[in-house]
Amino acid sequence: MGSGDQDRVLDFAEIGMWWEITKSTADTGGELFEAVNVLAPNFAGPPLHVHPTAEESYSVVSGTLDVCVGDQWRKLNVGESVTVPAGVPHTLKNTSGAEVRLVNVHKPALGFERFFRRFHALARSGKMKLPPSDLRSAILISMLFSEHPGEIASVKPPRRLMIVLAFVGKLLGYKLPPGP
Repeated sequence: MGSGDQDRVLDFAEIGMWWEITKSTADTGGELFEAVNVLAPNFAGPPLHVHPTAEESYSVVSGTLDVCVGDQWRKLNVGESVTVPAGVPHTLKNTSGAEVRLVNVHKPALGFERFFRRFHALARSGKMKLPPSDLRSAILISMLFSEHPGEIASVKPPRRLMIVLAFVGKLLGYKLPPGP
């Protein structure tokens, strides 16, 4: 990758993950957002969540990925994939002792790229611990989720709790990065 492509790399080192955006929202005219995700061994994954109006897919390029769709966990090996329909709770993690590389697609793109870029800026700012292990971090991630309800909604912790925490954050004067 050339140095001009650095804006396509989102390094979430704090949680053991980095992304390379391979098809941006602009690249596809909003049809989809695609990134290669690299997950460190024992990556804990995001909270159980839904995408209200978009499907998400995971295609494993190397390693073994644990994926939960609905209430069913399964392991995906190299060459295997899964597509999660809009509105279905899901998450993923890497319980293996090896790195996992996968292609992650959100379709349609909606505001996913903006959400992830803002999440990246917030994580890199040092204002938030990952995974969120203190009240300030929980408030900040709740604010981010609450500002992107069309893209993502938490199931565990409950969305209502995140809305309350986001409101508290606004009362306290917390600010999120604007994103692109």
